[in-house]
Amino acid sequence: MRILFITSTLVFWLAVVGFWAAGFWFTAPIAESNGVSADQPRYTLAELAVHNQADDCWMAINGSVYDFTQYLPQHPAPPAMMLDWCGKEATRAFNTKTKGRPHSPYAAQLLSQYRIGMLGEK
Repeated sequence: MRILFITSTLVFWLAVVGFWAAGFWFTAPIAESNGVSADQPRYTLAELAVHNQADDCWMAINGSVYDFTQYLPQHPAPPAMMLDWCGKEATRAFNTKTKGRPHSPYAAQLLSQYRIGMLGEK
């Protein structure tokens, strides 16, 4: 019985470490497959902050910068929900819809249409 417990505990922790390590190893290929490349323009948080109006709405999500100006009228929820995040780093808002629910996979696919660059130092 003791050997069974030790073996199952060891297998459990090996699986946990394996999933944790896989997160590091497979992050870069996923980002590259989504169209993120190192040669895209880079924008700082200060540059992003200037684009904080309905007629000029940029957001940073997961390290990429998006221009959602044309998308605001198409957003299913009232545009005011997105306006709060214009000119800001909005990863938390996108991942939780600010209410704890994630956006749909369809919403994640739409992001690539609005990507204009990367967040970071030039």
